[in-house]
Amino acid sequence: MCAPITSVTSAPPAAVKAPRPKPPAPPPEPPAVVETFAVPSPEDAPPPPGMMQVVPQPMEDAGGKPPYRIALLLPLRSEALGRAADAVRAGFMAAMERDAKGFQVNVVETGDSPQEVLSAYVTAQEQNDMVVGPLARSAVTVIGSSPLVEKPTIALNHPETRGDPQLPPQMLVIGLSIEDEARQVAEWAARENPSARALVISGNTSWQKRIASAIYAQLQRLGLSARNYDFTPQNGYLQDAEMVALRTRLQNEPAGVLFAALDPDQLRQLKIALSAPPLGEIPLYGTSSLNPGRSMYRAGAELDGVRLIDLPWLVQRDHPAVMVYPQLEPRDEARVSADLERVYALGIDAFRIAREIARQPQRRFQLDGVTGQLTIDFGNGPSWFERIETPVEYHNGVPTPVPQ
Repeated sequence: MCAPITSVTSAPPAAVKAPRPKPPAPPPEPPAVVETFAVPSPEDAPPPPGMMQVVPQPMEDAGGKPPYRIALLLPLRSEALGRAADAVRAGFMAAMERDAKGFQVNVVETGDSPQEVLSAYVTAQEQNDMVVGPLARSAVTVIGSSPLVEKPTIALNHPETRGDPQLPPQMLVIGLSIEDEARQVAEWAARENPSARALVISGNTSWQKRIASAIYAQLQRLGLSARNYDFTPQNGYLQDAEMVALRTRLQNEPAGVLFAALDPDQLRQLKIALSAPPLGEIPLYGTSSLNPGRSMYRAGAELDGVRLIDLPWLVQRDHPAVMVYPQLEPRDEARVSADLERVYALGIDAFRIAREIARQPQRRFQLDGVTGQLTIDFGNGPSWFERIETPVEYHNGVPTPVPQ
């Protein structure tokens, strides 16, 4: 997923259920690897010392009921998504360690091929009560557009197709989405700056263009006047000539609110370039792409006043749900990036959602999640999911929650 939260959107309608077709034969890759984990309830055994260690438990609970089996389908053999998949697995198992009674998790490893993932999904669905995954957008698209989804399936990303996805009723999409963030931050800015003329400032990467496009479209839906300004960074940095041109444009065509679809270093450049009044007084908003993560914060007033939204896991360390789970530990000497932190948090909430659906499969419920305030409707026709992230404002280099 992981350039700021990559995620989004319309698969063809699920076909009318017919005799189940065999999925296309996968390419000659190593077979999916399945690991089985089961963890005792806290009262049965002490918690394991390591985040990824598990302790076997009887196959039946005290009442003789077999455990609810969850397949965790992840591209752990993928070069591109392997680290993100491992972080999701770590978060999922961390959440399971707290609420494992009656559950068994089978980790199914795959590579990148959508057809391989589809084949592994069919097998996982036959051998389990629920599937959590896949993680790659291409794999979600293939599974979501097939007639093979027969059991609860919690997809960890959005399909690649555009528009309003029409997915199987048994599939719930909970992936992190930069487009959803963009729409949420546009609504926040519109509430605080009604009738203001907006300027949406963007870099030239694909994810920056997606953020800018989603902000612009939402502002249009809300009836606000909006225009775009696109930078063409070189080696990741904004060019001086373009920043001079932006200052000139803002002086000639004043804007009441700014949006930045940039990375943290580009944001710092922009804020310094616009620091002199009156340009420095224009409110500036953005998504989680403006937050580099705790290990990269730099004290100072350059970013003061910038408003953005992000996951409670990154910006609310005193959040009740955040406090009860262990932090993601680096597997080498490299720092844990903000994007890995986000998918680790996604893994935590994925288990919590899976647990609730397993307990009561036909209902609407809410969770105070580590990825946001979550609303889920599952088992009553088409599934529905909403995530509201935490609004924050920079103070002395640190994003701080803003009361709503």
